[in-house]
Amino acid sequence: MRRLLFQYCILKKTINNLFLKLKNFSQSPQEFNELQKIIGYTFKNTLILKIALSHKSLGNGDLSGFERMEFLGDSILGMIIAEELFSHFLSYDEGQLSKLKSKIVSKKYLAKRAKNIRLGNFIRMSTEAIQSGGKESDSILADSMESLICAIYLDGGLIKAKRFISRYILDNFQVKIKSDDLRDYKSILQEFTQSKYQKLPEYRIVNESGPEHEKTFSFIVYINNQQIGDGIGPNKKDAQQNAAKKACNHFNI
Repeated sequence: MRRLLFQYCILKKTINNLFLKLKNFSQSPQEFNELQKIIGYTFKNTLILKIALSHKSLGNGDLSGFERMEFLGDSILGMIIAEELFSHFLSYDEGQLSKLKSKIVSKKYLAKRAKNIRLGNFIRMSTEAIQSGGKESDSILADSMESLICAIYLDGGLIKAKRFISRYILDNFQVKIKSDDLRDYKSILQEFTQSKYQKLPEYRIVNESGPEHEKTFSFIVYINNQQIGDGIGPNKKDAQQNAAKKACNHFNI
C-alpha cells in the first residue's frame, strides 16, 4: 500500500505538469462522451482520460503519460484483485490465489474485457499503428485498460476505480477465465512434464515468414527429444502456446 501511494504521488505530479503544458491543447468536450456513458463514470477532467488513451505511437512528447499510467494502473488492478480474491476464496492457499490472479490480470483476459466496452474505438494512436491492427491488439487493449483504471483512480479516487474493476473486470470472471483461449497451455504442459519426466518442454522455431509488420512464426515442442506438438501464430508467444495446446491434447491434460 505504501508503494502504491508513492507511485500515486509521483504520477499525480507528472499529470499536474502535463496539465500545465496542455492548457491550450485542443480537445473536443464530446470526444469521450460515449466511453464515459459505457463505463458509467464521468470525468471531472477529461484531459486525464485523453492522456490515458493516447498511445505512445503518436510520438507526442506532451502526451507521454500513457506508459506511466499503465504502470500505476497495473498496480491498482493487482491490489484490488488480490483483496477481492483474498476475501472471497477463503479456502484457497497462496498458490491457488496467485494462479487465479494471474489469469485475471493476463493480457488476453484484460483485452477481452476491453473489447466489451469497445475501448479500442477510443484509443488515440498513429495511422501506422491503426493500419497494423493496433486497435485490435490484445497487448495494446490490455495496456489501455490498465491506463484507464489509473485515469479513473487519479480523477475519482480508489473507490471509483474499485467500482469500475468490480463491474467491468471481475464481473462473472470465474466463467470467463475457463474459456479455452484463456488457458495457459505452456504452464499446464510444463507442470505436467516436470511431474512426469522431471524435464521441461523444448520449443524450437522451424519457420518465420511474412513482412515485418505481419510475420508468422512456426514452432514445434519436443519432450524427451520427441516431437509432441506444433503451432503457428503472429508472434513467438502465440505460436508456442498453440504448440503447447496440441501437446496438452496429446496427453489429454
